[in-house]
Amino acid sequence: MSAPLIHLESISRRYQMGGETIHALREVSLRINRGEYVAIMGPSGSGKSTLMNLIGCLDTPTSGRYFLNGTDVSHMDDNRLAEVRNREIGFVFQTFNLLPRSSALHNVELPLIYAGLSAEQRRGIALQAIRDVGLEDRMHHKPNELSGGQRQRVAVARALVNKPSILLADEPTGNLDSKTGEEIMALFENLSRRGNTIILVTHEEDIARHARRILRIRDGLIASDESREPLHETAG
Repeated sequence: MSAPLIHLESISRRYQMGGETIHALREVSLRINRGEYVAIMGPSGSGKSTLMNLIGCLDTPTSGRYFLNGTDVSHMDDNRLAEVRNREIGFVFQTFNLLPRSSALHNVELPLIYAGLSAEQRRGIALQAIRDVGLEDRMHHKPNELSGGQRQRVAVARALVNKPSILLADEPTGNLDSKTGEEIMALFENLSRRGNTIILVTHEEDIARHARRILRIRDGLIASDESREPLHETAG
């Protein structure tokens, strides 16, 4: 059996606030395999954001070990963590985080500039990523000329352009109306069918039900870990 893509061993994260110790995560162990589509749910203060930050290499644990794609990233410094993030993780946020004066295509190209690719290479890869999210006809538009759903598609394309091991989406439908949110979830379903590993953080039950596995976090612990059939199955 191949090693899991994500392997957390007894991960704890504690914060000092004044004289008080906050136990955000308590001895959490978790395995997520390549190609899984996982939703992480939990109320405010449950530890789900801390877990997302650890999985996304935005933070390191107080104790325990985290192996990402076979590498122990538990105690890396900020520079090494940044390298791992750039290589392994594509982020999608509810606020889109696009450059307002740049076209959709240039926004998608940005990670490739940091990766040191030539202009010709960048353009070819970014064009394909724009096509993959169905926005080829809008690629020269700036974010303020796009709808919320189109902006989120640009953000997804940008997250995927480096071919990361994980697509990590934090409340990706939070700023969208329900119809547009469903369209973005259909896009994630399509990306999942293509073999992308997707981790979705949400507080909305109907959004989480699109995933094939739901982790519920409460009081810094995994309260339940449920595998399920996805909400929408397409005939084929």
